[in-house]
Amino acid sequence: MTPSSETPANPPRLRPLADSSPSAVVAGFIAMLTGYTSSLVLMFQAGQAAGLSNAQISSWIWALSIGMALTTVGLSLRYRTPIVVAWSTPGAALLITSLPGVSYGEAIGAFVVCAALLALVGLTGGFERLMRRLPASLAAALLAGILFKIGSEIFIAAQHRTALVLSMFFSYLLFKRLQPRYAVLVALLVGCVMAAVLGQLDFSGFSFALAEPVWTTPEFSVTAVISIGIPLFVVAMASQNIPGIAVLRADGYQVPASPLISVTGIASLLLAPFGSHGINLAAISAAICTGPHAHEDKSKRYTAAVWCGIFYGIAGTFGATLAALFAALPKELVLSIAALALFGSISNGLTAAMQEPKEREAALITFMVTASGMTLLSIGSAFWGLIAGVLTLLILNWNSAPQK
Repeated sequence: MTPSSETPANPPRLRPLADSSPSAVVAGFIAMLTGYTSSLVLMFQAGQAAGLSNAQISSWIWALSIGMALTTVGLSLRYRTPIVVAWSTPGAALLITSLPGVSYGEAIGAFVVCAALLALVGLTGGFERLMRRLPASLAAALLAGILFKIGSEIFIAAQHRTALVLSMFFSYLLFKRLQPRYAVLVALLVGCVMAAVLGQLDFSGFSFALAEPVWTTPEFSVTAVISIGIPLFVVAMASQNIPGIAVLRADGYQVPASPLISVTGIASLLLAPFGSHGINLAAISAAICTGPHAHEDKSKRYTAAVWCGIFYGIAGTFGATLAALFAALPKELVLSIAALALFGSISNGLTAAMQEPKEREAALITFMVTASGMTLLSIGSAFWGLIAGVLTLLILNWNSAPQK
């Protein structure tokens, strides 16, 4: 059998350190920062609403972080692709209201059920078959829609921290013209310096403390499975895994989908007794590592994801004080640097989405619904954007064979 041109018989030796670059390190750090700041508060809110101890909440963050670190590094090295894994942000929001209604042991049992379902979907290959039928234009529009909201946050942030945000924005533009590879790094450094000069850094509540895993024996109840386990599974598939694969496909990485779902599902299953409500493929964080800012060489962008995984591990080790660390940075700084890092991916997504004339309107609707941020039946806009795009495509192109 002759190997394809995309998969050489003797691929180059894996050299993550040699393949890395300062921009890859920065992209990995920003991806980690974006992942944690987007929903860490939700985690504490859910834990406190359920009456969990600080040790249990710390173990929860530790379990998620270690799982994310191991799977992100392992999968990225295995496939030489920037594969970023993150916890389920919609899942964390779901737990704020559903977790107080059951005992913590029953919640852990529901986490186990959700993880087992995710692993089963991956192992049976059903997810792979689904993704193969997704048009590339809709996947690209889905990516652009997911990233649009956070990308536009920089302009909202400028209302509140004008000097900070504008200094980052214009330093980014300047170095984008002079040294594009370091534009995001320079913007991050300028932002940190400006925040310090303006007195916007507050490390008064910061201290070092190691997180310790706390085992909770799973208990299984129909109520917990219905109210937590099944909704977590649906949210993970609709709002995390489908967009996560779409990000990879939109940036030209044709990695098989099912093994990724299997690995994250199994990792979630093993870590559930320590508090992990589930780790899934990332979308926004992943796009930071798959985009051109991560590395000028597409084949070496996997190193950005590897660095993201390393930072996950470090952050999880000190999970007890992670919230205090992020609280020390101005929210506008984090939002702005994440937005700047995503500009390239948004541009690429929109370009790819509009290339096929017959699919252009369906791609536009996918983008608009996804970017709207709507939530229906507790499922986020990424899922409904995809549904809207597919329905539009079917209606507009149904039996549209050219007439003779």
